[in-house]
Amino acid sequence: MEYEALRKIANDIRINIVKMVSNAKSGHPGGSLSATDILTYLYFNVMDITPENAGTLDRDRFVLSKGHASPLLYAVLAEKGIIPKDELLTFRILHTRLQGHPDMNELDGIDMTTGSLGQGLSAAVGMSLANKLDKNDHRIYCLVGDGEAEEGQIWEAAMAAAHYKCDNLCVIIDYNGLQIDGRVEDVIGPAPFDSKFEAFGWHTINVDGHDFAQLEKAFAEAKTVKGKPTCIVAKTIKGKGVSFMENVADWHGKAPNAELTAVALKDLGGE
Repeated sequence: MEYEALRKIANDIRINIVKMVSNAKSGHPGGSLSATDILTYLYFNVMDITPENAGTLDRDRFVLSKGHASPLLYAVLAEKGIIPKDELLTFRILHTRLQGHPDMNELDGIDMTTGSLGQGLSAAVGMSLANKLDKNDHRIYCLVGDGEAEEGQIWEAAMAAAHYKCDNLCVIIDYNGLQIDGRVEDVIGPAPFDSKFEAFGWHTINVDGHDFAQLEKAFAEAKTVKGKPTCIVAKTIKGKGVSFMENVADWHGKAPNAELTAVALKDLGGE
């Protein structure tokens, strides 16, 4: 898909993220907006997931380790036609399928239930190993938050993935520099991610996470790597696309009121 078409899809996804969180009066917009371009490129130009195969293992799979960014994942699945778009506004409403954190028992296309930070990468490593045992050539992708990378389990999983030569696994770090308590570097500061993952035996690539050309090159390069997993360190902007949310940690986990929602939608050219 051409970059211009991808930009249109990404913008529509951002509009739906704002609407979902605003309607629910809760959720996590900042980190959903920062990773929108990454998942847009991944789902529309890399992974082979479709409405027809979403409920099977005969496709590439994705783990949203930073499960609080569920509005992004739901909006992407809606753009792919895997869930109805009119279901998006049921986000975080009692008895909805679109829970605050993704539940693999509720929806086809959700490959792992996540939300307790640090655990998703371990699940992705398990999927990678299972595919190797099953002679399944499909790839496993996992999005990890930069603040989430403070969790020790992330590094245990990274060690295991390198040890078992999980070259069908690609991890993307959403490196927006902010977490719920402020700047990541002030909380614990797991950067530099590239040299750390390299020390654990990974191939690493650094990109601008909002540049489709760089994402294209990185995902293509990841597919050529043999004998080790790949980590794409994607530098992003928290709250990307919404003027008052960009680079503001306070928008990690709260919903805009009606007035600010209108501003956000205007920024994105929506209604």
